Amino acid sequence: MKLWLKKISVILITFMTLGMYIPPNYLDTSAAEKDEVLSKSDSDTHASVAVDVVDREGETETLPDETADSSQLIASFTEQAAERTVAKLGPRIYPKVEDEFTANILPALEQVVNDILLDAGEEKIPYFVITEQPGSGYGERIFNIHDQKTGKDVAKFHVRRDNRPGEGYWFNFHYHVNRDGFEGHYTIGEIYWDKNTPPKWMV
Repeated sequence: MKLWLKKISVILITFMTLGMYIPPNYLDTSAAEKDEVLSKSDSDTHASVAVDVVDREGETETLPDETADSSQLIASFTEQAAERTVAKLGPRIYPKVEDEFTANILPALEQVVNDILLDAGEEKIPYFVITEQPGSGYGERIFNIHDQKTGKDVAKFHVRRDNRPGEGYWFNFHYHVNRDGFEGHYTIGEIYWDKNTPPKWMV
């Protein structure tokens, strides 16, 4: 009778503390099954850690729908490119340059993104994503176009502050491509700021 009471007590305590009863046959699984469960659990943990790291570095984006046609994918890319660039300029710079940015820089930026994607070929576009968060402070980075199939960047988009003597500060929007090892500097356009030092990016 005492043994029966002990068993009931264990079951009740287990139910109260864990909120469920674990059947005894689960406890008797073979060592091989336990190893399989543990190894699967470990791999899941590693996967989630990797995703977290990628998220913190801003290197993940929702993949474009592979069933969408190339024009839809390109439209999605150009929209993301515009959003990243506006975020880069930040709330103190963007309102002061919005008109010139919208009229001159944005159409040129969208055309460059469009050309890069079309040059790569329609079959590659579904593997491309926009990665990186815009660099804050004084960094130049706006975003990269990354090929997930090869694991390599295709293009890097930047904006640089140029302080020209007697003129003041200009924002130079440009990009680099992997075909020349990102050495070339291809200008998208420029916007004049002022003779005063502009605020840091993204503030």
